[in-house]
Amino acid sequence: MEEIIIPEQEIVNAICLFLSDRKDVSPENVEVELMYDDDYGFSAEAYVNGRKQILVESNIIEAVRYWLDTEMNVDPFAASLRLSLDDEQGIVIHYQS
Repeated sequence: MEEIIIPEQEIVNAICLFLSDRKDVSPENVEVELMYDDDYGFSAEAYVNGRKQILVESNIIEAVRYWLDTEMNVDPFAASLRLSLDDEQGIVIHYQS
């Protein structure tokens, strides 16, 4: 089993693509900030056409699965995805197929 690290910028890109598809807007109209809190875990704050939306960890994973399917042409459910906080890289996803 190979493990790949998906960097923070790719996670942000995945969320932008996912929300742009769901909201029927251009990805350039989506702004995303990833966050981590010791009490609440991973989340993202997204703005679509000026409206704020909070995504929890499961929403982030769903967005990355969408990105894997549509952009990377990989079976999004054939892999294990796990968010983690890296001191040097920030928020990353461990992708294990």
